[in-house]
Amino acid sequence: MSLCADRLHAAGAAHYGSGMHCPFCHHTDSRVVDSRTADDGTTIRRRRECPECHRRFTTVESATLSVMKRSGVSEPFLREKIITGVRKACQGRPVTDDQIAVLAQGVEEQVRSLGLSVVDTNDVGRAILGPLRDLDTVAYLRFASVYSSFTTLDDFENAIAELRRESGISSGGSGGGEALGTTGSSAT
Repeated sequence: MSLCADRLHAAGAAHYGSGMHCPFCHHTDSRVVDSRTADDGTTIRRRRECPECHRRFTTVESATLSVMKRSGVSEPFLREKIITGVRKACQGRPVTDDQIAVLAQGVEEQVRSLGLSVVDTNDVGRAILGPLRDLDTVAYLRFASVYSSFTTLDDFENAIAELRRESGISSGGSGGGEALGTTGSSAT
């Protein structure tokens, strides 16, 4: 029996197992036989045994994280939504699905590290902006324009000026995309 399972067993299966019915005989108690972390430590897989019918079954437990949207509606945090939003911003850009997946995992870890069970959608958006800016500035501007509700060209110009200040680029240059470059005539 693992250390975690020992602690749970010592705490009393009736207390810990309350609400966990055996899927076979529907007995209201179960004993934890083994516990292991899964999915990068975000879930715990527990092997349980029913004291009534002695059959074993597996449960998967995870800490829930909800996102409070601007409308006031709360919904479960889904890493896939980050991937979908970032993928839209990166459309046509030299960014791989693996890079997007790593970014999404980092964002989820950052949001979970806040230690809250409910986070504001703005916290998630801010957590995306930094890593996306480092990944691709054009994708960053696309995402920021939606996230920050850009309504005028001035909003884009201000965001580009901020990127230039942060990276020390005055005109031209790269930094992940042509968004920081300027078009115009050159002296010959």
